[in-house]
Amino acid sequence: MSELTTVARPYARAAFEFASENNNIEYWYEMLVFASAIVENPTMAKILKSDRAKQEVGKLFIDICADQLDKNGQNLINVMVENGRLSVLPKVTELFSELVRKCKKEIDVNVVSAYALSKKQKTQLTQSLEKRLALKVNINCSIDKTLITGMMITAGDLVIDSTAKSQLNRLLNTLQS
Repeated sequence: MSELTTVARPYARAAFEFASENNNIEYWYEMLVFASAIVENPTMAKILKSDRAKQEVGKLFIDICADQLDKNGQNLINVMVENGRLSVLPKVTELFSELVRKCKKEIDVNVVSAYALSKKQKTQLTQSLEKRLALKVNINCSIDKTLITGMMITAGDLVIDSTAKSQLNRLLNTLQS
């Protein structure tokens, strides 16, 4: 997974920087989402794994995208095809989206808890995270009854794990040392 991110990151940054310089971030995001959907299509996935020539795959892909890609978008696709990296386009799109949120000073935060959080708890948690991260927080909550108690908060690279399982593991490690 991290290897995929490492490969996709330079493409996402280049696309984001180009889109920013030309003030068309939303259009670039739409192009990337559309092209990513084509990459994820099972038929296209087979073609990408086949022994077809790179130029043939690139031309076919751009023909399928038709008017959904401008010249610059086509150039990105051609570079990715030439480098054998077109299959990472969905990850490029994901990283591009993260860069957009970062530019807007927003972050998506995933909260997994043992029980549903009340509206008041969500508000307090959002305010606390916004203060800590100095970003606008978009909170996504889910429930995992196997946690017993506590919650796991993931915001980009930050992970806050206050689950019972995590606390018991720390206690066990302390007692064993």
